[in-house]
Amino acid sequence: MTTPRETVVVLNVGDPAPPFVLPSYPAGQISLVEYLGKKNVILAFYPKDDTPGCTREMCSFSADLGQFDSAGTQVLGISLDDMDSHEQFAAKHKLLLPLLSDREGLVARAYGTVKGDRPSAERVLFIIDKKGIIRHIHQGMPTNAELLDMVARLS
Repeated sequence: MTTPRETVVVLNVGDPAPPFVLPSYPAGQISLVEYLGKKNVILAFYPKDDTPGCTREMCSFSADLGQFDSAGTQVLGISLDDMDSHEQFAAKHKLLLPLLSDREGLVARAYGTVKGDRPSAERVLFIIDKKGIIRHIHQGMPTNAELLDMVARLS
């Protein structure tokens, strides 16, 4: 539940995507800026590593990474889990996509996927074009075919 004084961010299609730099498994940090002018980004917020729905979603992305790459799109999974959790999750399920750790929930709050003092993000996908503009927002889990169709329509 949110507190009356808390400001909840609501992003819309056409808004600039909030910038971020976060630690990433398997290594280093990832910044949204590094994709500007180069690739579209699917930023996939998910609640928790190694839970049934999140496992299905991240495994599906991992299996289709080649198709997303061919479509000029980078998929990034992001949750409030720590790097150790991401490492175990990725190893257990042989995940190939970068998993970003937003321990403090600052990026999730900037995207409106964490409200109040909730310990996890809502499952929301943002399709961000090469100019850094949000082109689609989807709550829940669309199919990869639907996502690939959406990114194919980006200029």
